[in-house]
Amino acid sequence: MQVFIKYCLVFFVSVYCFIGYGQTNEQRELEEKKEQLQKEIESINRLLFAEKKQKGTVLDQMEVLDQKINVRQQLIRVTNQQANLLNRQINANIRNIGNLRDDLKTLKEEYAKMIQKSYQNSSKQSRIMFLLSSEDFFQAFKRLEYLKQYTQYRKKQGEEIVAKTEELTQLNINLAEQRKNKESLLAQNTEAKNELFKEILDQKDLLKTIRQNESKYASEIKKKRQEARRIDRQIDKLIKSAIAASNKKAGKSTSSSKFVLTPEATLIANNFSANKGKLIWPVAKGIKQQGFGIYKDAVYPGIKHQSNGVIIATDVGARARAVFEGEVIAILAVPGGNKGVQIKHGNYISTYYNLSNLYVKKGDRVVIKEELGEIYTNKYNGLTQLKFYLYKDATRLNPEEWIFRL
Repeated sequence: MQVFIKYCLVFFVSVYCFIGYGQTNEQRELEEKKEQLQKEIESINRLLFAEKKQKGTVLDQMEVLDQKINVRQQLIRVTNQQANLLNRQINANIRNIGNLRDDLKTLKEEYAKMIQKSYQNSSKQSRIMFLLSSEDFFQAFKRLEYLKQYTQYRKKQGEEIVAKTEELTQLNINLAEQRKNKESLLAQNTEAKNELFKEILDQKDLLKTIRQNESKYASEIKKKRQEARRIDRQIDKLIKSAIAASNKKAGKSTSSSKFVLTPEATLIANNFSANKGKLIWPVAKGIKQQGFGIYKDAVYPGIKHQSNGVIIATDVGARARAVFEGEVIAILAVPGGNKGVQIKHGNYISTYYNLSNLYVKKGDRVVIKEELGEIYTNKYNGLTQLKFYLYKDATRLNPEEWIFRL
């Protein structure tokens, strides 16, 4: 029966340790997520609210504020998850402290009885008589071993009481620390909710401004769409031209929509593909301002916009850098716009647009992290934005799936 109880205790302790380990991992993951979101909010404040956005258009302000509110809501959700996890750990600790106190009480009672009994039979004479009264040498030896084992068991019981006492003390310390952390999280959440409330009020004020002059807002949307389409058309045109020129040089059909690869280009393409999700950012520091794909308008959710790349906000004077080794196959120059660079990585093409100065030219071989040009800073709204696109042959790819944590 005692053996069975010991096995049960070992099992429950193992399960508790496993759960505790899992919760520690979960807590660590949530803390990392929270830190990431806090850094994102700091970057939004630093990069997107430059000069308090007094010079920016209402559309710029609305989109940035919408992004900030979204990140703030994520932060509140993560902080809530952390608080709930801590609450579960606190409750588990309270139960464990109760169980441990019961175990400690039982151990002390058993130890007290053992000491009392041992004291009653502690005289040397009684121990000698116990050994001398043996019927033979073998029995005397067994009785001697019993006395040794009894002494060791008593010592072990004493050590177990000390260990249980230390464990109980540590659990109480952990419990106090967890309660302190929970209070801190709740305070952070209250602060985040207050900030969110202010941002929502700011957004409502902007909406009023927009509603008062909808024609101006519609004009801004139209202008942004036209600019995006001009860039997309030139990127597509340059890629098709690059495919045709490369295939002609290889003596292949120029009507194909895919590159005919040399063994060297195949190796580069395979290496590029193997790094999906691990490619470096096209800027040293920055924040994703606009993702890839279809997204809702910040003011009128019924209006949908299409983004064929991603927009990354960065610091004034920042430079675009190559995400992988390759060859510069084209220089973009959109009429009325800024400059761009296209780099071929086997049959993959990365495009870096909205550059004011270029450091490379067509035909150059570049290595990973090589600077391509300085990113243009808009004097009107104070934003420094890189527009980054990724293609495989003539097919658009989602850069968020390829760049690490984009």
